[in-house]
Amino acid sequence: MGEAMRCNQVVWQSFPVNKKTRSQLLGQRPCVLWFTGLSGSGKSTIAGAVESMLAERLLHTYLMDGDNVRHGLCGDLGFSDADRAENIRRVGEIASLMIDAGLIVLTAFISPFCSNRNMVRARFEEGDFIEIHIDTPLSICESRDSKGLYKKARAGEISNFTGIDSPYEAPETPEIHIQNYNISVQMAAEQVIDYLSQNGYF
Repeated sequence: MGEAMRCNQVVWQSFPVNKKTRSQLLGQRPCVLWFTGLSGSGKSTIAGAVESMLAERLLHTYLMDGDNVRHGLCGDLGFSDADRAENIRRVGEIASLMIDAGLIVLTAFISPFCSNRNMVRARFEEGDFIEIHIDTPLSICESRDSKGLYKKARAGEISNFTGIDSPYEAPETPEIHIQNYNISVQMAAEQVIDYLSQNGYF
């Protein structure tokens, strides 16, 4: 069966309970907090701290982490540019479903290419996608290197590694820009909480 025929047979089904209803029931404005930055920049750590702060406010969340997703949903993908694009596309689609459920979704992915992040942004309504650049110098990321990945990349044992032999395209106009050095995790996370509070997400 051809791709066009499959598409012709698929029709979007609408239901009485929608995103607006679910959001009202949960008492929050759903959105995706898209954390992007180099490996070792602190994305997952800060995202985890933000989720904890949201939970303290009794808000409903879900956190998707790059490594965790590759254990299941994206376990069949490698790290070529095409596979990275597909990885981000899948995550964007899952995040879209979770937002439709009324959740505040946090994603921690390197997502190195602007085109891929913009592709995901285009999937959402205005205000539903909040790009958060965790801006940490490469030298600091390398000094952390808790997984030993930079060392392996420098030695040529890993190819297509972001920041070494594959580029990272920093966001030009992210909603939130966190310079993650000489500050605590708490201070970094509070920048995200302040943005959400000031813009009426809870």
